[in-house]
Amino acid sequence: MEPDKLHEECGVFGVLGHPEAANLVYLGLYALQHRGQEGAGIASSDGKQFFIEKGVGLVADIFSEKRLKRLPGDIAIGHNRYSTAGGSGLKNVQPIVANFYQGSIAIAHNGTLVNADELRDELETDGAIFQSTSDSEVILHLMARSRHNSFKGKVVDALSSVSGAYSLIIMREKELVAVRDPFGVRPLCIGKLDGAFVVASETCALDLIEAEYIRDIAPGEMVHITGEGFTSEMIIKSNRKAFCVFEYIYFSRPDSHIFGGHNVNKIRKELGRQLARESGVEADIVIPVPDSGVPSALGYSEESGIPFDFGLIRNHYIGRTFIEPKQNIRHFGVKIKLNPVWDLLEGKRVIVVDDSIVRGTTSKKIVKMIRDQGGAREVHMRISSPPTISPCFYGIDTPTKGELIANTHNVEEIKKYITADSLAYISLEGVRSIVPEPENYCTACFDNCYPIYFPGEHLEQMDLIL
Repeated sequence: MEPDKLHEECGVFGVLGHPEAANLVYLGLYALQHRGQEGAGIASSDGKQFFIEKGVGLVADIFSEKRLKRLPGDIAIGHNRYSTAGGSGLKNVQPIVANFYQGSIAIAHNGTLVNADELRDELETDGAIFQSTSDSEVILHLMARSRHNSFKGKVVDALSSVSGAYSLIIMREKELVAVRDPFGVRPLCIGKLDGAFVVASETCALDLIEAEYIRDIAPGEMVHITGEGFTSEMIIKSNRKAFCVFEYIYFSRPDSHIFGGHNVNKIRKELGRQLARESGVEADIVIPVPDSGVPSALGYSEESGIPFDFGLIRNHYIGRTFIEPKQNIRHFGVKIKLNPVWDLLEGKRVIVVDDSIVRGTTSKKIVKMIRDQGGAREVHMRISSPPTISPCFYGIDTPTKGELIANTHNVEEIKKYITADSLAYISLEGVRSIVPEPENYCTACFDNCYPIYFPGEHLEQMDLIL
């Protein structure tokens, strides 16, 4: 895990109509690993009963061939988790399965319900017993209490009570429902493979299993999938869309196409170009903070004409925890992930491109590493997102407002803190000039303008300064 990044939310994947449904879901979750690394789970059905396997850790470490064989059937859904509500631990790993008088339901949810606490209090007052602390379980209880007889009716009834961000896959023994919140905060798409239907958070998961991308599931749309095909209806309307702009900046994989089929890598490169136009500086080399800073650094290099190279090398094979030697190593957490290429950097004026600064602690260590270990003469930090001044309540794990360095310090103060020779962020206007139909994006983390009302204003996370 990056110690000073906005963390991914979750990834969801579902298959109906394929004899190896669980295996395909396993591969889909593997492709979506970047969206959550705390835990993963798969639920399947043979048409009569549910089977579920889940664990804490990475997909490849959880699902052995033996465990996948315990997931029979031609229908399955899966989930990668990074906790945004409810905390980590096996009990909160999805899919969450519940049994009620009409059968069983499993749910996989990407996003956060902003009114989950209120709904949970009401349900528990009425006698509901929760098996986890995840906000996603609220939807299951609302479905179970619905008086509608049909599966689709129960989903619509439950979602009429919730507010927030949700890209959902809900499974019964022989059918799937995929739904996206009316603002479309998180991506969700549908594809086809050998007559089977596939639902995924991102298109990169379809690519791995060679599924054909059909289209995005629209904001407020519910897709109902059975063995006979799929039907669609708009169930919730909204006056505006609010796609998460950070999906382009950091979260989604560069090879994915999201929010109407736009390639993430292309957008990131254009953000880098715009950053160069706004904040050029004389330098000898442009380097990225890998991996998320690579496309923007390439764009910056191409626009500025300053050569690009990999001046920081990332170790991709580290585990989740490290045993530190007793003799103290300065900035150990960063050094074990990144190492500067001395031959490239010595005596150079270096531009370092990263996607964001959250608390500033990691940026400070990187700048000092490039200068002290790499031998750089100057270090100029360039950020391909505007200053992050507000937390997210729609499915991203962000610090409190008071912990966000850009909320309490101006650019000059942050520059001094991270010890850079210069620091510049792309402007919000610059971002809006790059993303397609900018009025359709949520930029609350940059401008404090939240498109979805949240009760009580989440005062603890906002951490108001009096």
